[in-house]
Amino acid sequence: MTRWHLRRNVKDFPRSTWERYSEWPLLVAALLFLGAYSWPILDPDLGAGWVGLCGTVVGLTWMLFIADFAIRLLAAEHKLKWLGAHAFDAAVLLLPALRPLQLVLLIRVLNRSASHGLRGRVGLYVAFGSAILAYVAALAALQAERGADGASITTFGDAMWWALTTMTTVGYGDTYPITETGRVVGASLMVAGVTLAGIVTATLASWLVDKVAVDDQEAARAADEREAGERAQLREEIAALRSQVDRLVAAQLGDGGSRG
Repeated sequence: MTRWHLRRNVKDFPRSTWERYSEWPLLVAALLFLGAYSWPILDPDLGAGWVGLCGTVVGLTWMLFIADFAIRLLAAEHKLKWLGAHAFDAAVLLLPALRPLQLVLLIRVLNRSASHGLRGRVGLYVAFGSAILAYVAALAALQAERGADGASITTFGDAMWWALTTMTTVGYGDTYPITETGRVVGASLMVAGVTLAGIVTATLASWLVDKVAVDDQEAARAADEREAGERAQLREEIAALRSQVDRLVAAQLGDGGSRG
């Protein structure tokens, strides 16, 4: 098959169809990636055979993520615009130090399967996203720092404590990365923490605005109903008065005719 035919077939295949059929296989691949990436780090005494198997799983799943990225890029109508909107994904795929952050795919897949309401999606992002980011950042920092001279992050507990204090922008300073890879992970985690805080703030503000708008709509609807009721009552009173006037006029005409 020529390159032109391949590009044409990819373009003819709807991107939404690809995303719909690939999201759960990619979720399974991401979970396999998480397990294979975590095991050797959490168990430094793991046998060489198991370490090699975990490395193979990590490599294969990473290649699967690259293939998914390439297919979605080829299927995009405006490729440069799409690539700019997915610059983080490209950086994760191209920079080995950021490779663990590919697990944000878990958040994206679950987000597409979550509630269509704004608060449902944001709740999922904040709860699950915070947990997976802290865990993955802790693993990445531990892997980079464990063998460094003078490192303060030498156990998974230290790494999780550092990840939580960094992501929440508390930063006690009792644990900190000293390697280049660890600092890259730390910088990414700082940005993620600020982003999550901004998402929470924006969501609360949006919810308050929506709440006020709903209250205003209900108040306006109640006022309209009240005005409609008052207008109906006024029409009934006018109709009753008109009927009385008609009877009075008819009575006056009848009296006049009798006297004539």
